[in-house]
Amino acid sequence: MKFMVIVKATPASEAGVMPSEKLFVDMGNFNEELVKAGILLAAEGLQPSSKGARIRFDGAQRTVIDGPFAETKELVAGFWMIEVGSKEEAIEWFKRCPNPHEGVVSEIEIRQLFGPDDFGTDLPCQVRAQEDRMREQLANR
Repeated sequence: MKFMVIVKATPASEAGVMPSEKLFVDMGNFNEELVKAGILLAAEGLQPSSKGARIRFDGAQRTVIDGPFAETKELVAGFWMIEVGSKEEAIEWFKRCPNPHEGVVSEIEIRQLFGPDDFGTDLPCQVRAQEDRMREQLANR
C-alpha cells in the first residue's frame, strides 16, 4: 500500500523560514531509517505558496492564480511517499517522526494512494493498459 504523508504548513514555513540545523539532522536521520526499511519512495519540502501558482478549471476555461494563497486555511509544506503493508504501519512510522515545525503544534496527514486495482475491473482494457505502460516507464527511469 502506498501512502502520501503530508506536512501541513505553518505561518513560519509560508514565510520561508528555514528549519534549524538540528531539525535538518533529525529529519535526515528519520529519512535514513525509512530508506533502510525499504519503504521510502520520495520525500521533499515545498517552497512557500508565494512561489507557486494554481490553475483554476471552469469548463474549458483555465485561469492561472499566482501565490501566495492567503484564502486557503491549510497549505502543504512537504511530503513523503512511502510503501508499507497497512495504514497502521504508516501511522507507527510517523509517530516516530520529528516535529516538522519546531516549537509549535504541527500536523502531518497520512493518505493512501489509489492503485490500479482500486478501480475494479470496470476500467476499459485500453485504460488499464495505458496505466500499466506509464507505471513501467516510471519504474525504468
